[in-house]
Amino acid sequence: MKRRDFSLACGSTLAAVAFAQTAAFKPERGNDYLVLEKPAAVDAPAGKVEVVEFFWYSCPHCNAFEPALDAWIKHQPKEVAVRRIPVSFRDDFGPQQRLFFAIDAMGLVDKLHTKVFSAIHVEKLLLAKTDAIADWVAKQGVDRAKFLEQFNSFSVATKATRATQLQNAYKVEGVPALGVAGRFYTDGTLGKSMPRALQVVEYLVAEVRAGR
Repeated sequence: MKRRDFSLACGSTLAAVAFAQTAAFKPERGNDYLVLEKPAAVDAPAGKVEVVEFFWYSCPHCNAFEPALDAWIKHQPKEVAVRRIPVSFRDDFGPQQRLFFAIDAMGLVDKLHTKVFSAIHVEKLLLAKTDAIADWVAKQGVDRAKFLEQFNSFSVATKATRATQLQNAYKVEGVPALGVAGRFYTDGTLGKSMPRALQVVEYLVAEVRAGR
């Protein structure tokens, strides 16, 4: 989903994700991935390689990518730390950005993250404003008042601001997109498809772990 026109053709089907990287696979800098001119902040502890997924709940391509990403995450070694970052290309993205950080603060990402995508893209619910979001969360068995307390908290506001700063540091132009170790960036356009972008990420993670 492009920042400007909010359209991104992901290419081939996401079902064909390759988890193992072949020795012959060597992505090209500038074609398959970009190197950041200035390193972005990382949140992963020492000894781990951070992989960041940039997403937007209302993006159909992010919805399509989510199952493949989730499966990919489960196959990663403990040295890989995956971090989800909701983008905010415009002010009206803000409520969904806060939604993610609110459920994260409440320990509900595993329970609700995928359900948010389903509510928007399968049930066709319009979860774009605070009241609609809070009503939906309450229907999932979550205390509405406690959710809104987190949603409107200073902590969530701070995380949303930092998320937008990180998105800008990686110069994200569309979602879904992937960042590695605060140094590298790829997406469906650069990677030629999101499954291939995951292979690019695996290559870059290996490079970082090898000290390159």
